[in-house]
Amino acid sequence: MFKGSLVALITPMHADGSVDEKAYADFVDWQIAEGTSAVVPVGTTGESPTLSHAEHRRVVEIAVEVANGRVPVIAGTGSNSTEEAIDLTRHAREAGADAALIVTPYYNKPTQEGMFLHFSAIADAVDLPIVIYNIPPRSVVDMSVETMARLARHRNIVGVKDATANLARPLHTRRASGPEFCQLSGEDHTALAFLAVGGDGCISVTANVAPRLCAEMHAAWQAGRVAEAIAIQDRLLPLHDALFAETSPAPVKFAASLLGKTADHCRLPLAPITEATRAKVRAAMTEVGLLNEWVPTARA
Repeated sequence: MFKGSLVALITPMHADGSVDEKAYADFVDWQIAEGTSAVVPVGTTGESPTLSHAEHRRVVEIAVEVANGRVPVIAGTGSNSTEEAIDLTRHAREAGADAALIVTPYYNKPTQEGMFLHFSAIADAVDLPIVIYNIPPRSVVDMSVETMARLARHRNIVGVKDATANLARPLHTRRASGPEFCQLSGEDHTALAFLAVGGDGCISVTANVAPRLCAEMHAAWQAGRVAEAIAIQDRLLPLHDALFAETSPAPVKFAASLLGKTADHCRLPLAPITEATRAKVRAAMTEVGLLNEWVPTARA
C-alpha cells in the first residue's frame, strides 16, 4: 500500500514556540517536490506529545491541503487513551488523510490483549487504514508478532511502522501476517537492510533534511540497482548518526534550520541541543553534501 521514502515530518515553530504554519506548508510542498513518497504529520518527530489538540488537528489539515492528493498523508493519531485515539483518527479521516499512524499505548503498559483490544476498537470505530507504530524504546511495550498477525486480519489495519531495529522481526511478521501487510521501517540506520528482508519502505527522520537522497536510495533499490542504493546508504550514514546524537527531533530541527526551513526551536521538555551536537550535525550535513557540493569518496 505504501512504499519508498516516507517522511516523519517535523513541525516548524516560531521562536516563541507557536506553530509556523507557513513554514510547515512550504516544507510539505518541498518534500513532495524532492521525491518523498508520503508525508507523516504529527508523529513523534512532529512533537505530537506537546501539541494541543487544536494544533494537532490543524497540522494534519495543512498537510492534507498541501499534498492535495499528490502523495498519501498518513496522520499520526495515536494516544495512550483509546477514546482520544479514536477522536484524533476520526478527525484525520474527516480532514482527508489517507491513513493513520497509531503508536502502541505508552505509559499504561498494556498487555498483548490490551493492545489488541485498543487497536481493534479504533479500527472498528473509524473506517480509515491504520498503520501500527511499534516503537518499544519510547512506548515501553513491544507488540508481538502474534498480536500483530491477529490485528492484520482486520480490514482497516494495513501495516506497521517497525522501530524495533530487529531485522529478524519483518521476516516473522511477513510469515505471520502475509506479504500484503505493509511493513515500513522506523529506523533510518537499518532502512535498506529492512527492505532486503521484505520491507516496503521507511518512515524517515533523515528525509526531513535529505529527502532527495532518501528517495533516490529507495528508488534504486526498487529498480534493482543495489550497488547504487548501498552507496547512498553509505553517504547518509554520518547524517543518521548525527541526527540521533541527542533525542529526536531536536537535532533534525537544527539541521532543518541550517537549510533555512525553520527555526530550531523544540518545545519543552526537549532542551536545545549542545554545542557539541550542533557541530556534529553541521559537519555531517557538510560531509553528506547538503551544505556544500559533495565530493564522492573512492568507495562511493
